[in-house]
Amino acid sequence: MIKTEGLSKTYVTKIKKGLFHKEKKKVEAVQNLNMVINKGKITGLLGINGAGKTTTIKMLSTLIEPTKGTAIIDDLDLKKDANEIKKKINMIAGGERMLYWRLTGKENLWYYGQIYNIPKDILIKRINKLLKLVGLFDDKDTPVERYSKGMKQRLQIARGLINDPTYIFMDEPTLGLDAPIARDLREYVKKLADEEEKGILLTSHYMNEVEELCDYIYVLDNGILIAEGSAKELALLVNDHKILRIEIDELSFELEKAINNICTQFSGEVKYTRREQHAEIYLTTKEDVSTSIATLLTQYNASIKKFLSEEPKLEDTIISLARREKNV
Repeated sequence: MIKTEGLSKTYVTKIKKGLFHKEKKKVEAVQNLNMVINKGKITGLLGINGAGKTTTIKMLSTLIEPTKGTAIIDDLDLKKDANEIKKKINMIAGGERMLYWRLTGKENLWYYGQIYNIPKDILIKRINKLLKLVGLFDDKDTPVERYSKGMKQRLQIARGLINDPTYIFMDEPTLGLDAPIARDLREYVKKLADEEEKGILLTSHYMNEVEELCDYIYVLDNGILIAEGSAKELALLVNDHKILRIEIDELSFELEKAINNICTQFSGEVKYTRREQHAEIYLTTKEDVSTSIATLLTQYNASIKKFLSEEPKLEDTIISLARREKNV
């Protein structure tokens, strides 16, 4: 288990003041973060850009030292036992970083295995196992520069497992990938947690991905932990309203006015989108107004093409939490 208590990182930057004068400014990238990452579980770390996600991962990866606070990784102290901790962790980043394009897939894994001083006989077996795991065994002798994006990212996963880490930090692992390839990678991530008992910390801008994969989620804003829980628990924190998504053939101004009156009555919001062939209506209200709206559409003889009640989305939750924090 990884457990942080009061983990913090403060940077000191210099801001130009006038022609010859610079003023020091403290930037608190992460403040008093308490977090737990369990083996066999996928933990999400979310927040709008600049929230402190990357700084947190860098601290846990021993790349930068915390300013204060502690992190214990399987009874090892982040500051005192950095060398031992490095054997237990690894990072998988999105995009095409951390690979050597002129080397083959096998040579890349051999190079990283040497960095971890893995014995030759063990390394050979592990490389073959990992290449089979990510479906690259038949392409092991092909230079990486000839790999597709999906193949490169699968090799990233193999590279991140080369030292058989207990914990893996995944920073945007499906960034820029086509939907089918991203789906396959999510399956690999699930297997790592469920079958290999890896503890995974995941950052991603794709909220559907986070909802699908993560058992528990931490939300940062300006370096501060503002919420935590499962995706459903987070949604209930700020999105206790009901959502209706409606599509009709034509939206008259009289019908729009009547819908507005209902939304005002129930402290709700409504958005309209008129298109060439139809109109879309998106309502959020504190109370369930589906019956009232359905009756209203019938009264105005609206031709209903879609009438859906939806659960709040995680993306809306994250934005709402950040806005609420700024208004406190």
